[in-house]
Amino acid sequence: MSPARNEKDISATPDWGASLTPRLAQFAAVARHEHVTRAANELGVPQSTLSRAVTRLEEDLGVALFARHGRTVSLTPAGRTFLASAERALAAVEQAAESVRADADPGKGKVAFGFLHTLGWETVPVLLRAFRADHPRVRFALVQNYGEAMLERLRAGELDLCLTSPVPDAPDLVARRLDEQRLRLVVPDDHPLAGRRRVRLAEAADEHFVTLERGYGMRRILESLCAEAGFAPRVAFEGEEAETIRGLVAAGLGVALLPPPTVPRPGVRELTVTAPRAVREIGVAWLAGRPDTPPVAAFKSFMLSRRGRLLPG
Repeated sequence: MSPARNEKDISATPDWGASLTPRLAQFAAVARHEHVTRAANELGVPQSTLSRAVTRLEEDLGVALFARHGRTVSLTPAGRTFLASAERALAAVEQAAESVRADADPGKGKVAFGFLHTLGWETVPVLLRAFRADHPRVRFALVQNYGEAMLERLRAGELDLCLTSPVPDAPDLVARRLDEQRLRLVVPDDHPLAGRRRVRLAEAADEHFVTLERGYGMRRILESLCAEAGFAPRVAFEGEEAETIRGLVAAGLGVALLPPPTVPRPGVRELTVTAPRAVREIGVAWLAGRPDTPPVAAFKSFMLSRRGRLLPG
C-alpha cells in the first residue's frame, strides 16, 4: 500500500485537474487489466514507467487505489470510486474530441453562422441552398441577432462567420464587403408623401421616426443619413424587428427608413430616397487570426465568390 500524504500536503496541491488528468488513462488501463505489465503493453510504455506513475498517483491522492497480489493488482474501495469518475472524465474527453473532429470534417462538418434578422427571410435561405448544392452534408448552427451582439459572439468564439451591416472596422476582426442594399423611406399609405415614388430624406425632417433600437446597424445608418440631410431624427418608437417597424408605420405612428421587404406590406408606401444616397453595405466578418476548419473555409470562400450578387434580385 502506498503511504498516505498528510492533510497539509494534499491541500498544497495547486491544481488537481491539471495534475491528475494525464494519468487517468494509465490508471484506467491498470484497473481494466488488473495487471501492470499487460496495461503497459497496451499503452506502449515501459512497465517501470507505468508502475511509477500509478504509485505517484496514489501518493498524490493520499489513498491506495490498488491492492498488490504478486504480479496482479485489484482495486481497493477507493480505487473503484475513483475509477467510476475517471471513466466518466475520459469518456467526456473522447466525446469532445469526436465532436470537434466531426465539426471540422470537410464533407459533413459544422459552421456557426450569424446574420441579421432582415436577411433571414430570403437572403440567407437562398445562400445556404446554393452552398449546400455542392456541400450537402455540411451542418449549420444559425444565429439571428443585431450587428453588435453578433460581433460579440464572434469575438467570444461562438460564431465562425457573421453576415452583418454596417461592415465592421475593428483591428481584431476581418471583414469583407459583399453587396449593398438600397433603403426606402416607408410611410403610411395615407401620408402626404404616399403619392410620390421618390423623395429627398430632408423632406422627412419634421416627421416622427419609427426605428430599430440603439446598437442595431440600421439605427446608426438612419442617424448618419439624417445628419447628412441636415437634421436629427425625432424618434417616436423603437423596436427590434423590421417588419414590426413596418406595422407601426402602417398604423400611422411615424415613418421609417428600412431595406425593401421580401413581399409587399399592406398599409405602407415604400419611397426611393434620392438624396443622400441611402444604402446599407452588407459584409461578412470573422475573427482575425483564428484558423478555419475546412467547412468554414469552404463557406467563407463561397460567400466571397458572391460579391455583388449576394442579395436576391
